[in-house]
Amino acid sequence: MSMLKTLKLVAAKPTPADAKTRNREKLVRYLTDQKALVTEKLGGPAYNPTRMVTRKDGAGNSHRVEAPRKVRRGWFTDASGNLAFTVRYGAKPLELAKGMTAISVDNLEALPAVIDTLTQAVEAGELDAVAAAAAVERQRNFKSKAKA
Repeated sequence: MSMLKTLKLVAAKPTPADAKTRNREKLVRYLTDQKALVTEKLGGPAYNPTRMVTRKDGAGNSHRVEAPRKVRRGWFTDASGNLAFTVRYGAKPLELAKGMTAISVDNLEALPAVIDTLTQAVEAGELDAVAAAAAVERQRNFKSKAKA
């Protein structure tokens, strides 16, 4: 018990993360994944993201194991042959300006710098309103419908 007396004990509770912080973290995670995919495409290290899943063995016991996680590319070539990048929240592209959902990029080598700029914008809170609207729209899809 004397070991515990050397520690400073407090009755602290963690503060829950607000919606704005969660949205920012989600967008930064998305942009980090996209940058890793671009880096891999440009000849960098292989990017193999994983997630934890529960699997059952032959005896019926559940175990937590890592499984590959699919990450969708955020860049594409449009009809005119230009490279474009979209920021997605869930499956929907975010509207960065009125009617504009994509960012034009000169070439694939310039894309990591664009993603870094977007990450800084997200961390500065420039996309908070757009992300909040997308989160509300996404939540609406998951609400259960009342039976008539």
